[in-house]
Amino acid sequence: MEASCSLQVHQVSVSSIRSSPRTLTSFSRISLSSFKTKNPNLISSFRVIRLHNRCSVSRSPEILVAEGSSEEDRKVMEVSEERETDMKSWMHANGLPPCKVLLKEKPSHNSNYRPIHYVAASEDLQVGDIAFSVPNSLVVTLEKVLGNETVAELLASNKLSELACLALYLMYEKKQGDKSFWYPYIRELDRQRGRGQLAVESPLLWSESELSYLTGSPVLAEILGRAEGIKKEYNELDTVWFMAGSLFQQYPYDIPTEAFSFEIFKQAFVAVQSCVVHLQGVSLARRFALVPLGPPLLAYKSTCRAMLTAVDDAVQLVVDRQYKAGEPIVVWCGPQPNSKLLINYGFVDEDNPYDRIVVEAALNTEDPQYQDKRMVAQRNGKLSQQSFYVLVGKEREAVTDMLPYLRLGYVSDPADMHSVITSQGPVCPVSPCVERAVLDQLLYYFAERLSGYSTTLNEDDSLLADQDLNPKRQVATQLLRLEKKILQACLQATMDLISLLPDNSVSPCPARYSPSLK
Repeated sequence: MEASCSLQVHQVSVSSIRSSPRTLTSFSRISLSSFKTKNPNLISSFRVIRLHNRCSVSRSPEILVAEGSSEEDRKVMEVSEERETDMKSWMHANGLPPCKVLLKEKPSHNSNYRPIHYVAASEDLQVGDIAFSVPNSLVVTLEKVLGNETVAELLASNKLSELACLALYLMYEKKQGDKSFWYPYIRELDRQRGRGQLAVESPLLWSESELSYLTGSPVLAEILGRAEGIKKEYNELDTVWFMAGSLFQQYPYDIPTEAFSFEIFKQAFVAVQSCVVHLQGVSLARRFALVPLGPPLLAYKSTCRAMLTAVDDAVQLVVDRQYKAGEPIVVWCGPQPNSKLLINYGFVDEDNPYDRIVVEAALNTEDPQYQDKRMVAQRNGKLSQQSFYVLVGKEREAVTDMLPYLRLGYVSDPADMHSVITSQGPVCPVSPCVERAVLDQLLYYFAERLSGYSTTLNEDDSLLADQDLNPKRQVATQLLRLEKKILQACLQATMDLISLLPDNSVSPCPARYSPSLK
């Protein structure tokens, strides 16, 4: 298979979902005095990198503007930053060959935030043109961070995810300030703050009141699960540090949890999550990469097919469409539904062909015939607890696919069950009353899910028409609206199937052990 890179993020669990009252500073706001680690695990590896880069510790300047900073302070900070070497110039000075892109900027929704940069074509591009080729020396991977491929794979497969390792590394590098080799890149990540195309942070960093915008959506539970995972990884940092440290001697820093608070780690984790690239056809220690000029500087598009690709000693981008000079470059973010796009990158794609909702069905474990039904379900490629994915535009097909499974749950007569067991294929007795019961259950289920939202589709449309709508409320409303449209299409498909029944006046069959839907 050709080596390629989608922008899918390694799915890691995550917890504690309260954003800091301060502005999110990704890797900034880390005091030098707290920089003493003792987690030999990663320390040792970090030490190798530091020796390689010959970095010394120095005070890291504030890059992002803190909430409440005066306009005068903000301007001074901006002038100071502009005097620094920009990231692209730094890359050219360290091996980036001539490329066909430049960095442009667009304003942020918050006046306290710096404008965010994006990669645009520096000249007209044709399909198949190489926009840029970043040498591996400018790509951050676990192999580079830990200095040892075996250790990198060990850590990622046992205690810490790749994202946590990369975040921790950049947090320590940030403490080096402008002495760090990666300073220009880290400063760019600070500017971006993990924000997506709407300049909105991942909901992993939203406040409780902001998360209420997502009321009714299953994405809330997913956010809480991810947040719990981040917390668990933070609690493992010290253990991993000591493990890795056994391979090296004397490292002059404190353990990670003393050097960085959980809030700082979570901010760094989410920032890395928003820009990590999943490379294909490379070793495990290189599969997750941070690529300058890559995301979040590249715009995401679900219908795009251009991906960052590992080739020889570089990561390159070959464009899949024509561009005029100055147009933003877009890449594919993988076959991810909008719920994942929001959590990982802070945006929703209205034209996402991979968008979906999930219906969880389960056979009743109290059913005396549960084991037989479980066997029949497995024989037909289903589980006793089965997830049905309802893809946008294919709602009727999804509803039809659920029917055999639900019919199986409604079988009650032992003779009928015996007939099902001995038959070949998902054949269940279908009577008008059973079919009506199954369809009625689906009808009630979809109606219940729709009623769980605090707004209707019409109200969502009115909100989105407001030009002054808070960007977080905007992206949350976009997600809810798309979910509701899928549910509404499922509801309509179910009603259409009911109308096709020979006699839709038939009362549904009672079923003591009917399957559950959630």
